[in-house]
Amino acid sequence: MILREITQKIKLLAEKFPVIAVIGPRQSGKTTLVKNTFPEMDYVNLEEPDTRLFALQDPRSFLSSKPNGLIIDEVQRVPELLSYIQTFSDSLKKSGQFILTGSQNFLLQEKITQTLAGRVAVLTLLPFSLNELGPDLSKENFTFYLQKGFYPPIYDRQIEPADWLPNYIHTYIERDVRQIKNIPDLNTFTLFVKLCAGRIGQLLNLSSLANETGVSVNTVKSWLSILEASFIIFRLMPHHQNYNKRLVKMPKLYFHDTGLACSLLGIATAKQLSTHYQVGSLFENMIISELLKYQFNHGRDNNLFFWRDKSGKEIDCLLDNGLNKICVEIKSGKTITAEFLKGLTLYQQLAAPEKVKSFLIYGGDQKQVRNEVTLLPWFGSTQIFD
Repeated sequence: MILREITQKIKLLAEKFPVIAVIGPRQSGKTTLVKNTFPEMDYVNLEEPDTRLFALQDPRSFLSSKPNGLIIDEVQRVPELLSYIQTFSDSLKKSGQFILTGSQNFLLQEKITQTLAGRVAVLTLLPFSLNELGPDLSKENFTFYLQKGFYPPIYDRQIEPADWLPNYIHTYIERDVRQIKNIPDLNTFTLFVKLCAGRIGQLLNLSSLANETGVSVNTVKSWLSILEASFIIFRLMPHHQNYNKRLVKMPKLYFHDTGLACSLLGIATAKQLSTHYQVGSLFENMIISELLKYQFNHGRDNNLFFWRDKSGKEIDCLLDNGLNKICVEIKSGKTITAEFLKGLTLYQQLAAPEKVKSFLIYGGDQKQVRNEVTLLPWFGSTQIFD
């Protein structure tokens, strides 16, 4: 079994908070994580109809008589239960009493902020990171991982991505989308998800997306919220605390898993991907997703942005830590050219005299330092946090 990076953080927080909530996409390994981290606890899954009915009809009995604590899987299926968990946690006054998991972000977050404020620590578990997959990544071309993706079942069960990912997409659309929002035309929604995959790394133009899908802008906004709530996509927001007021205001669109995006784009093998016109965008997506996973696995908030002015000059990823900034340029090429460093050099000049750490993450395998820019190989992207 692959040890998850988030394990240490979840153990630490369970010693301080009565309730721990682990949210993330379906099949990201939430159940395996909490079961292995807290093996002494009782476990229930609210996807089971009998268990869900018991929780709905008699919540007090459902939660009582658990001296070793209780793991509740897919808690978003009975959101009313959170109010009773608040009462129990207040009366027990014991840390790590309830471990909750859920795969629909906004349904969980809304209830948690209303009923468990101050009592719950919320962690996000995304699919495997490159760090979790081990030290031998350099033996493969990065396209291998771009196309394969990072969902645990593909690795644990040795399932071909071409077999697992399309079924995941089908199940997600048929089941989860209907739970969140009743969408009458699933074919149009499927087209919408594929169009999103074609816009990875691009500025999010709602009108253009609506026109191509054949729906209204308000519908596009609603559907994007569904994809975000289910951890399919995320938006990278523009950074506004800048030295040039002429900045773009639209976010960029990315997928949490590049394998899923490749499947939606019809890319079935790493060989096909190597010559695909979107290989650069997908590479950028993978690296930004890796940085986001690192933040979440260490219990940190998402502080990733991008910077771009209206003339098109940009930084692919900017991490704002308040007192300092980390700028990251991302290029899939394996040969470094001066062009790769232009954006970083420009931002350093604009930020002066403020000190900015600058990194270039590229498709090669060597670590170097050039003109105050540290070059990192694709499998060492999280070294920016060292």
